[in-house]
Amino acid sequence: MIKFLTVLVLGIGLALSFASPSFAWGSTAHRATGDIAEAHLSDTAKAEIKSILGPQSLAEASTWPDFMRASPDRFWQREAGSYHYVTIPKGKTYDEVGAPKQGDAISALKKFAKTLRDPKASRDEKALALRFSVHIIGDLHQPLHAGNGKDRGGNQFEVVFFGDVTNLHSVWDRGMIDREGLSYSELSHWLSTKITLEQVTNWNEVDPRVWVAESAAIRDTIYPDNQVISWDYTFAHIGTAHTRISQAGIRMAAYLNAVFAE
Repeated sequence: MIKFLTVLVLGIGLALSFASPSFAWGSTAHRATGDIAEAHLSDTAKAEIKSILGPQSLAEASTWPDFMRASPDRFWQREAGSYHYVTIPKGKTYDEVGAPKQGDAISALKKFAKTLRDPKASRDEKALALRFSVHIIGDLHQPLHAGNGKDRGGNQFEVVFFGDVTNLHSVWDRGMIDREGLSYSELSHWLSTKITLEQVTNWNEVDPRVWVAESAAIRDTIYPDNQVISWDYTFAHIGTAHTRISQAGIRMAAYLNAVFAE
């Protein structure tokens, strides 16, 4: 009976892990990227963002596209889902593969940048474009949002993380970060104080194809041989997760500075 219950619980946990797909960096990581970006915005970008979002910060805006997944609106149910990721098979580049017919994160960024530059676009249209752009920039720095086309970005790669049945995507979205027990502002502060001026210069890259090439390269190194993971896996990879959050914040600012400068 005990063995049966154990198998049943594990089976339910596994079913739930696949029925509830992971979306993106968790709220903590997404908000930290927005908070880091705020300190590196140009005066022009700050003014434009305030005119669009009012008092809403980039940290608050960063999680909005995940919240809106529950909206019954056709845009959120039929179109927006593919805007959170790209697919780059191992050994390929984004330029070789390109965006699918339904679009992806990179094609969405291009579309939203056009909206943000359009003087005829409404404030609501620009708010959607800005919030989604902020979210996408964070997403593209999570290595498994540059999926290999085989396992839905690690969502179908089962792992047991500190005793919980889950998947590799969830471990990177929130598992490792949330186990640190930090608020987004604590995480942002801890990471920001360690970002050097040299890193700001070196990370000042606004081409999303560069970001996804980096993510794909990291992705190919983070699949564990043993699918029961805990401290050893976190020790090996939490530094990379921190770096990607930091880079996303710096690049978010650089990207928005460039968009609004035009």
